[in-house]
Amino acid sequence: MVDFLKMDEVLSHLDLKEDMIAAEFGCGGAMFTISLSKILSKGRVYALDIQEAKLSALKGKTKQQKINNIFTVLCDLEAKNGSTLQDNSLDIVLMPNLLFQAEDKNAIVEEAKRVLKTGGQLLIIDWLRENSFGPQKIIKPDEVKKIASSLGLSFKKEFVSGDYHYALLFTKH
Repeated sequence: MVDFLKMDEVLSHLDLKEDMIAAEFGCGGAMFTISLSKILSKGRVYALDIQEAKLSALKGKTKQQKINNIFTVLCDLEAKNGSTLQDNSLDIVLMPNLLFQAEDKNAIVEEAKRVLKTGGQLLIIDWLRENSFGPQKIIKPDEVKKIASSLGLSFKKEFVSGDYHYALLFTKH
């Protein structure tokens, strides 16, 4: 059996408190957004995506499940200040399966750094290897580490998430 992303296991690597403010960059189906919203019950979670249909579907889910701490943002994360969020306003930024498909990977990581508070956590999850149902082109962990390091983010740890993904945790100083 294929072991795909393990949401709870991935989130267990973060230092989470119920009143934190987080964002999922490139939220897509927003599985992390919804999981985070339950853990951060007194905080808020921003779901950011460039596709309005993804955000609209999420709004339907949050209404159905009576979740009140998720806020959707239609945006282009590769643009300058693309998230539209305030500087130094977030405790956590998650980027699941986003960088492999981005044109300007550096701009997205830079945007995450801009919105993170000092001590904030950036968790980047991406494809470990090419496979039959995943992308044809991946971004290797060393390339992500190089981008983050060039922006002054501190590498904390690396772990495997399921059979097809790696995860890298960074902090902002």
